[in-house]
Amino acid sequence: MISLPLFPHPVSTLSVATLIWAAGVIGWYVLRLPFELKAKRTQVADARHRTLRDYTLLTISTLGLGIIPAVFAVTNWPRALTYPLSVAQLVTGTLVFAAALWLFWRTHRDLGRNWSVTLEIKDAHQLVTSGVYRQVRHPMYSAFFLWALAQALLLPNLLAGFSGLVGFGILFAFRVGREEAMMRETFGADYDAYVARTKRIIPGLY
Repeated sequence: MISLPLFPHPVSTLSVATLIWAAGVIGWYVLRLPFELKAKRTQVADARHRTLRDYTLLTISTLGLGIIPAVFAVTNWPRALTYPLSVAQLVTGTLVFAAALWLFWRTHRDLGRNWSVTLEIKDAHQLVTSGVYRQVRHPMYSAFFLWALAQALLLPNLLAGFSGLVGFGILFAFRVGREEAMMRETFGADYDAYVARTKRIIPGLY
């Protein structure tokens, strides 16, 4: 239990952590919405990779990062898999989620109209290699992994907490290779040179 000045009685760390997780998810949506609206106004030049497979992977990721943790946040199910949450875990999870949100905003800003939810090439699509893309090729995926890590820290439940890492991990494992093949097909030698000097999601490591 911790005491907060806005509450007349002590509240549990789990309640605070759940609220922070929910605020992070809402913050992500608010940050993405204006970029999503702009992206929808940009014509798609190549939608061949926007397949049932891609939508299935997005659904799996949404299940792990959104639906399962939301069910836990509202119902505390599955209660049997819940464990005590420390203040240190709460603080660390909050900081990690804040970093994820900053990286989300920055990747959207750097990509501009080149961004899309599904695998597709826009009209006049550009290969972005500046900003956060100077360090890694897929900083958006890096941000999602940070979100998943924050979820594991903030939601002390073996299912809800770790479902984000599993769900998004599946999307990443089965999607990133196809995305890079699409970019290589579109940009050729320029993309090969970009790959040669960058890592996928962790600067200097992977």
